[in-house]
Amino acid sequence: MRLALSDAGPALSPISPRRELGAYEAMWLEKGATFKSLAEKFAADPAALPSDFVATQLADQCAADVLKRLKAAGVHQFGVRIHHAGDYPTKLRVAKHPVEMLYYRGAWEISETRCIAVVGSREASEDGIRRTVRLARELVDRGFTVVSGLAKGVDAAAHQAAIARGGRTIAVVGTPLGTCYPKEHAELQETIAKSHLVISQVPVLRYARQAPPQNRLFFPERNATMSALTEGTVIVEAGDTSGTLTQARAAMHQGRKLFILDSCFQRTDITWPARYEAEGAIRVRTPEDIWSALG
Repeated sequence: MRLALSDAGPALSPISPRRELGAYEAMWLEKGATFKSLAEKFAADPAALPSDFVATQLADQCAADVLKRLKAAGVHQFGVRIHHAGDYPTKLRVAKHPVEMLYYRGAWEISETRCIAVVGSREASEDGIRRTVRLARELVDRGFTVVSGLAKGVDAAAHQAAIARGGRTIAVVGTPLGTCYPKEHAELQETIAKSHLVISQVPVLRYARQAPPQNRLFFPERNATMSALTEGTVIVEAGDTSGTLTQARAAMHQGRKLFILDSCFQRTDITWPARYEAEGAIRVRTPEDIWSALG
């Protein structure tokens, strides 16, 4: 379900990706809309599409605005995945508040490979970066796709190491496709979009109308999607208040594997590793602990 920025050509299926995109964006413009409120609306009507909740004219108007904004941001080709249509990944339904639509750039089929998320602190230590690089290389060597969130620190190191090793990587970003955060990762995001896969669940119009403090809330929400897309999450390094722990909670809720590097347990200034181990997370003393758990 690929969207070119053009009105030409007949619809390839009874469902219009463009109209559903516009309807979903319109739903996000309603006062008080959140991932939770939208998920509850769709849960109450499991067969519904976004266009069932929005007037056709408004949906088409919003779609035109989205395409215009993305084009202005240099995004000339992208795709969408809509629940009940085409290749929407059913594994996303395990999320607490599953998203009805995703934007993407790149090769969607990468999402159908065996994927592991590698996440951690934005202000990673040198040791943390070294461990991330080593882990990403080993994942690539074993045929896994390395998934992360394009943030500073561990995320960027994981993406870059996977690319350098000749492997596959997916960036699940907390911004719309035409935006990059942090800005210094714009080139990395573009590389991943052209040769790998970038996924966004962030509504373009709502993001454009909000101030940065409100838009920051999209970052923890994408962690739940990142977890659902993967077989498991490896936490390299994180403090007690790190956003990374949002993904740890999501992984446990979704029945995904949660791996925590042994170095996290060695720190005396944090308590979360022992807490998650008690709930079923796997302490990684050697890489073999990961491979044996994944099978």
